[in-house]
Amino acid sequence: MATMVRLLRQTDQIVEDSYERKNEAELQRQREYLASVKIQANFRGSQVRSYFTHLNNCATVLQKSWRGYVGRQSFRVIVKNSVLIMKLNHFNAMATQVQKIWRGYYVRKYVYNYYSQKRYLEALIVKNAIVRSELEDYTEQQENLRRRQKEHEERKTNEFLARKNHHLISTEVIPGIYNSPFNPYPSEQEFLLRSVPPLKHEKTKKIGNTYDPTCRSYECPKPKQLPPIVVKPQGPFRDPTEVQKQRYKGFQPTLRVATSFTSLEEARQILKAEEWVTRLNDDIFQPFKRRDRKYEPLLHTTSKFGHLPFGTKYYREEFLDKHITPKQIPLLKPSTKPFKTLVPPIPMFDKLNDTYSQGQV
Repeated sequence: MATMVRLLRQTDQIVEDSYERKNEAELQRQREYLASVKIQANFRGSQVRSYFTHLNNCATVLQKSWRGYVGRQSFRVIVKNSVLIMKLNHFNAMATQVQKIWRGYYVRKYVYNYYSQKRYLEALIVKNAIVRSELEDYTEQQENLRRRQKEHEERKTNEFLARKNHHLISTEVIPGIYNSPFNPYPSEQEFLLRSVPPLKHEKTKKIGNTYDPTCRSYECPKPKQLPPIVVKPQGPFRDPTEVQKQRYKGFQPTLRVATSFTSLEEARQILKAEEWVTRLNDDIFQPFKRRDRKYEPLLHTTSKFGHLPFGTKYYREEFLDKHITPKQIPLLKPSTKPFKTLVPPIPMFDKLNDTYSQGQV
């Protein structure tokens, strides 16, 4: 009983303590809730992050494996193509070497004769030396000819000037300007003036002057000029220019030099082309005994070697139906007209006519 009383006395204190603890728990509930939420969030976030890291690692491994496989496959293809290209290059080089050796052997043996070509080149060198020497001589001759022509022109010009200035010549009384008394001997111009005659200045008479009574009264035709007198030495001598032309002829190359080196092959090609264009029949004639099949003569001719030429017979005549038999008329189409037969009827024609009449064809 005493215990009961004692407990009843402590009931208020217990209730107050429980109420205090309850109030304190209510006050700390939101804080504990937030703390638990934060703990759960951190834990779940770490789980998700670890799971994503695991997935990324797995994806990386898969991608690495696949890319390695694809790269190895592509590398194998590249290596195979490279090896194929190397083999092709090697085979082409070897084929080129074989072709080069064979072509060299073929050309040396069948096309290009070394010794004949060597002889030809040696003869050509000698011929070129001869032609060069002839050309040098010809050039020297032409140079001398031009020099002589130039000297002749200069001499003619000096003679014309000397004739024009002939009044400057010295006389026995008065010495000229080219014959100074202070010089021991006259100059060359003085000797030139002495050697040429003076230049004549003839006044030409005007023809057709209306104020000249002689021209009006004497209308005579102008006399024809006579050809100049050619000064030729007496005796059987030829003109020097003709002799010069005959002696020094122009350069005339030989036929071998003037023509092309491949003129024979070109002429053969042209001849073949002309034969191809102008030939009448492409089929070569062969005797009948050499043929595989027997000769079959044509039906529309009686010639032994082929059809007759056109123009020997007429294919159309005025009376076209006189050669048609009564049995042949039903076989003709309505649009066709009777025609002349060029060959005798075939023996099987009666049977064919019976077949047409019966309608079996």
